[in-house]
Amino acid sequence: MACTHPDDAPFNAREALTWSCNSYFAEVALALRPGDLGRMLAKTNLLASTGLAPRESTAEFREPRDSAQKQLALLGVDGIRVTPLELAAAYRWLAQQLASHPNSKAASVVAAGLEDSASFGMAGQAGLGGDSVAGKTGTAPDPVSGRTNGWFAGWAPAVDPKVIVVVFVPGGRGTDAAHLAGEFLRHSPLEKR
Repeated sequence: MACTHPDDAPFNAREALTWSCNSYFAEVALALRPGDLGRMLAKTNLLASTGLAPRESTAEFREPRDSAQKQLALLGVDGIRVTPLELAAAYRWLAQQLASHPNSKAASVVAAGLEDSASFGMAGQAGLGGDSVAGKTGTAPDPVSGRTNGWFAGWAPAVDPKVIVVVFVPGGRGTDAAHLAGEFLRHSPLEKR
């Protein structure tokens, strides 16, 4: 649950998203009641087959039984495994939710945190292609090799998205995945508008 962001004063929700503050979200996890995490994730399509690929694998989720398990599951470290397609479907859902509730405090905080992350935060390399990007990095241990795997998930442009991008880097870090996402977006037709 260690954080790798700049060492600053305690973060608010926007800053915690920007800098991928594990300790902030581990604390948030403690407020969840039994069954809350599974119910919240089910709404996002994160725990279901997307129907986008034949013989698609689906998520593995174990509802946490205690505080430590809640924290690890919310951080994506233990008790949950998802596919890149499921993560893309969940980020599509999130982008649609933010667009349909533009005036809500929660939507504005989440949208700003994801935009900041891909602009100058932990996912900052994703935004180096020119278009505005909203997204987040993740680094999770591989249960088999013990090495880390890097993730980036997000969309571009940040407002009125046209593409969802999910990058998985086996043996990498989230910043590696953000860099590859930025390269993809820089060379995509989206950039040529």
